[in-house]
Amino acid sequence: MTDEPFVLALDDARATLEHAGGKGASLARLAAHGLPVPPGFHVTTAAYRRFVAAHGLRERIVEIASTASPDRPETCDAAAEKIAALFAEQPMPEEVAHAVGAAYAGLGDDPAVAVRSSATAEDLPDMSFAGQLETYLNIRRRSPVLDAVKRCWASWWTARAIGYRARQGVGADDIALAVVVQELVPADAAGVLFTADPLTGARDRLMVNAAWGLGEAVVSGQVTPDTLVIAKADGSIVRQEISDKQVMTVRVPAGTHEEPVPTELRERPVLDPPQAAELTRLAVAIEELYDRPMDIEWAMHDGHPYILQARPITALPGAAPGWELPDPKGRYVRGSVTELLPEPLSPLFATLGLGAWKRATQEQYKTTGLPYFEEPFAVIGGYAYYNITYTAGMMARMMVAQPLFLTTTLPRGLRTAAERWRQAHAAYAGVAARWGAVDMGTAPASELLAGAREIVEEAARYYVAIQSGVLPAAYISESMFTAAYKLVRRQGDPPALTFLLGFDSKPVRADKSLYDLARQGRTAESAEFAAHLAEFGDTVYDLDFAKPLPAEDPAPLLQTLGFYLTGEAPDPHERQRAAREERERVTSRLNARRGPRAAFAKRVLRWAQQVAPLREDALADVGLGWPVARQALHEIGRRLVAAEAVADQDDVFWLRMDELETAVEALDAGRTPSDSREIVAERRATWRARRAAAPPHALSEDGGMKILGIDFSRLLPGHRDDGSGDVIKGVPGSPGRVSAPARVIHGPDEFGQMRQGDVLVARITTPAWTPLFALASAVVTDVGGPLSHSSIVAREYGIPAVLGTGAATERLRSGRQVTVDGEAGTVTPETR
Repeated sequence: MTDEPFVLALDDARATLEHAGGKGASLARLAAHGLPVPPGFHVTTAAYRRFVAAHGLRERIVEIASTASPDRPETCDAAAEKIAALFAEQPMPEEVAHAVGAAYAGLGDDPAVAVRSSATAEDLPDMSFAGQLETYLNIRRRSPVLDAVKRCWASWWTARAIGYRARQGVGADDIALAVVVQELVPADAAGVLFTADPLTGARDRLMVNAAWGLGEAVVSGQVTPDTLVIAKADGSIVRQEISDKQVMTVRVPAGTHEEPVPTELRERPVLDPPQAAELTRLAVAIEELYDRPMDIEWAMHDGHPYILQARPITALPGAAPGWELPDPKGRYVRGSVTELLPEPLSPLFATLGLGAWKRATQEQYKTTGLPYFEEPFAVIGGYAYYNITYTAGMMARMMVAQPLFLTTTLPRGLRTAAERWRQAHAAYAGVAARWGAVDMGTAPASELLAGAREIVEEAARYYVAIQSGVLPAAYISESMFTAAYKLVRRQGDPPALTFLLGFDSKPVRADKSLYDLARQGRTAESAEFAAHLAEFGDTVYDLDFAKPLPAEDPAPLLQTLGFYLTGEAPDPHERQRAAREERERVTSRLNARRGPRAAFAKRVLRWAQQVAPLREDALADVGLGWPVARQALHEIGRRLVAAEAVADQDDVFWLRMDELETAVEALDAGRTPSDSREIVAERRATWRARRAAAPPHALSEDGGMKILGIDFSRLLPGHRDDGSGDVIKGVPGSPGRVSAPARVIHGPDEFGQMRQGDVLVARITTPAWTPLFALASAVVTDVGGPLSHSSIVAREYGIPAVLGTGAATERLRSGRQVTVDGEAGTVTPETR
């Protein structure tokens, strides 16, 4: 029998992390300092342990949880179901039930309360369990409160929470669970507040999201809230965006539900200036109390603010910069090659890879006669950006050079696009093959680094060759054919897209290869699967060479292989055959037409059909030299591990190029390189924090992209649409309309979460993401345009795509039902 109390008053000094969990300890601290926290009490971790011990559950829970793997969601689901059944079958111990019931009675006559989980690893500075545990609202009477407490305990063992802890390295038996019970604020309005601007990192401003009703609609992403940026110094509103708030969460006798916002409130500001100033005052006090930027949930009732929760901002550590511009008056945008870099750059790619792309890009621009930048790229907040800071002088030189470029240089480049790609491909493959023949184990470290550098330089030249040839040729020819076809299209004729589908490409061949392996009953351990990886395993998930390739980490492919093994998947051979036959049929019909307009359409179509198959093949081979480059760099990393300079061979990618050159020189000279383990650990932590942020597509001092009065941001794929309402707007990428659950996938480590029929939502996709298209019913991306990988492959698979939304991965949550309209370029979350 424990001497620890089963319940504590909300402001009790004993309500520490150990006894009350992260959320509870934070609320206790706030309440003890007189901040307006709703009254309530803690159900301590001792109560949870008593429940588990009373029924002998500990060993059974740990045993079941140990069978779950975060890379196999079905194992998490199975473990969660078994553990939930264990909790549901057991009654709460009498002494615990008595203590909780008495504390609830002390709040008044059956008041409505919120019952919230609070884990001993929750709301910590370096880890956030936000969204992993459960909250139950508008609970009344003793028995439902006791049941809600038990359900909170069980929520520690949901599939979502099990998988999250496994990815964070938190053991199944490392943590106990507390519960916070508080009076439910009958909120007129609620929301979330960040005491540092999460977009810019500015510490002198805070950002508030506000919506009508309870805060659950904001936290769960069901409503687009008002957004206010407020100066901390005086509480004045610096900027506000008032949205069309269509949904609100309200109390009902059985709990809560969502209902439409009254028409007169939908576009009315939720907060007036005095309320915003009062929230700012409280937020500053909380930040000073914790001495760090904070994420605060708040509610407003009858004009009085209440603090519901406060936790450190895990994605904004003091060491991580925000979106500071290299040139305060500069303009920067993410597009083209940066679309293949969806995550923060590794230090080595930022200093070796981006430098190679800079030199290759400048070499290409010299051949065009057009002016260009001394620094075409910038790393901002850890992410790669293009510099588009065109000065008046540059624009003037551009106007002088443009006539020759448009009449001579560009046409010549388009005509020779295919041949230049083949030459660049041969040069790239040759460099990779030459260095692949080197004995990595015996070569000096300096030679290995020289080889990696040469491969990266050739990779950059290869990409720029297709960026200036195949890609614009494909885009221009398709656009010209679409326009010409409109002049000759008759009623009943198919859309222009039909003429450009059914071609073969490396991603399509890889998909067919996986399908064939499944039909033959081959598994991931088979020799045939190894051969598949040998042929297609150099297709990059991410252009940053620090990221593993499919050949090294094939786990993300296994979800699609498993889907094909079920026998329920459509045959990609048949899909391509049908598209090819239809293309040939309609092309033959068009070729039979006569007249000048038809002649022009046919001539442009021949060009479009020649270059269309090349774009995916060209992009798929951007990483063909990465296996050899990674092998060379890993060998250097292995030697650095032996010299105790780094902890793991992968740490070589977390050194800057100048640091690696110094370390290589020391290795070859027989000296001990500097110990970089501490700086590597810090850089990895900073990278993880930056990865949690969504990089703005465009950055400038004033938030715009106007150059000589023209707003170029609205002409670029990926422009963030800040329109009113819940509808997310983007660029039409592939036609069709689908309603299905969203599945937000941030990278290959989450491929296993994808389910058949889900809407794939990602920042971008690259050719290595193609296996997911076999599972997806539609595709939505933050960045990309009509000729991005997502668009091209979605068309081949016959699924709708909406690209360049700028914010889909932020605004959508996995499991949320959405309607994707590929022709209108819209994504509409369904109201609940």
